[in-house]
Amino acid sequence: MFEKLAEQSLNMMGWEIDNHWPLDLEQCVMIAAPHTSNWDALYARLALKALGVNVRLTIKDSYMKFPLGPFVRAMGGIGIDRRPKQPGEPRPSMVQVMTDLFKTHPKLVMLVTPEATRAKQEQWKTGFYHVAINAGVPIALAYMDYAKKKTGVGKIVYPTGDYEKDMAEIMAFYADIQPKFPKCFSVDQRYYQN
Repeated sequence: MFEKLAEQSLNMMGWEIDNHWPLDLEQCVMIAAPHTSNWDALYARLALKALGVNVRLTIKDSYMKFPLGPFVRAMGGIGIDRRPKQPGEPRPSMVQVMTDLFKTHPKLVMLVTPEATRAKQEQWKTGFYHVAINAGVPIALAYMDYAKKKTGVGKIVYPTGDYEKDMAEIMAFYADIQPKFPKCFSVDQRYYQN
């Protein structure tokens, strides 16, 4: 019921849903880009709900406590705790903690925004790639194209371990996507080849 309502809401706003989501996919890292406006979150959430994709967002563990905890969980939040397990141990990296979540959550679609800000960034945060490689999961490419009024999941990338090649494939996908504010978006110039 919620899926149909989300789809109808997008259609009423003139948006089309791109569905390259494999029904049997239970775990992946999902990129959401471009991210130049607060409207991106609304269109992305509606599209993913329409596709029946239950995304989770990582957030600092302290936000999972009352009074914000119930709201954060309802929005798909999943707590990240980077404190060492034992005194004297090093603090685990964010990539390691996110990778470990795939071991404890058999159905996990982890949504990330590698631009990390709505301002223009010519270098993306690439931890998502290392999480996908370490967890042995694919990378789903979600997007919002304002020129075509199209949103959804456009491609699934299965990382090969050839970092440069895989990142070039991801950047080539996003290079032609038109954000709400084009001057605020760039693919990662280190890996994009026109």
